[in-house]
Amino acid sequence: MYIKLYDKLKKFIKENLWFFIILFFMIFIFNFELPYVVEVPGGFIGLNDRIKMDNSYESNGEFGLAYVSMLKGNIPFVLLSKLFYEWDITPKDDLKYNDESLEDANLRSKIYMNEAISNATYVAYTKADKYVNIKKKKLYVAYNDNQESDLKIGDNIIKINDLYVDDVNSVREYLQSLDTNEVVKVSVIRDNKEMIVDCTIKEYDGVKKMGVAIINNYELETNPNISYIAKDNESGPSGGLMMALSIYDKLIEEDLTKGDKIIGTGTIDMNGIVGEIGGIKYKLIGAVNSKAKVFLCPKENYEEAKEIKEKNNYDIIIKEVTTFDDAIKYLKER
Repeated sequence: MYIKLYDKLKKFIKENLWFFIILFFMIFIFNFELPYVVEVPGGFIGLNDRIKMDNSYESNGEFGLAYVSMLKGNIPFVLLSKLFYEWDITPKDDLKYNDESLEDANLRSKIYMNEAISNATYVAYTKADKYVNIKKKKLYVAYNDNQESDLKIGDNIIKINDLYVDDVNSVREYLQSLDTNEVVKVSVIRDNKEMIVDCTIKEYDGVKKMGVAIINNYELETNPNISYIAKDNESGPSGGLMMALSIYDKLIEEDLTKGDKIIGTGTIDMNGIVGEIGGIKYKLIGAVNSKAKVFLCPKENYEEAKEIKEKNNYDIIIKEVTTFDDAIKYLKER
């Protein structure tokens, strides 16, 4: 019986040998990843359903975030990038610093996104004259360039030596009182556990630093209450401007969209300053493909966006903004 089964299996494989060869070949080329990612135009994330607010005003149009899509750097996608103008190959190492892992790079992007959400909320509520209060501040490590530091990306810094800290400026001031090459004890929360790690103070251009990038994330109290729904694959700070505009639009009676789809990009800080972003080409193309009427972008990205529009004869209005107030003024007057 076993011999008959073996003979049948052998015969089946022999008769279908080319099928198996092609199958294994296809599996290989689609799963073998080169040290690249392929950046392609994204679309937009509509914010109407992402921002949940008590007693909010409704708009006839919609604000949306433009984003960049990334494909795995397998052989077919890398080859296709040679055929399509909108597709570009980017080395994986360009997405991260030094020898850090992609996991660390992604974690940093999540931290920056949380910062963008809190900044956007604070700016929008302040400009709309609504109640907003910083209930709690948290300091996170976003990057470590100090080989003599045991700090890791994602660490929530609680204390440096005996000083409790929750603000970037207070850390900077305290570090200037220390000696260069002094080893400090840093209390952090890592993986939900509090621990103490060492960090050696370094001097950069006459300024004493820990050799790490730290940023604030804020826990806010607001009235009306608000929450933002983010998906696991979303990260980065570039949605700050559009989140602030969408929140503000829900807080005021006037409809800033005027029934249009308005897509854009740009970081935002607590003072409403709009900052430069990467991937403007992909984001603009995504906005065009999504039939947006207006594309808002930082001043630093405007010339590139304008050049792409003119080259491809895109039917979209591109508006450069430097501050949140610039964007509001334009949207009200257009």
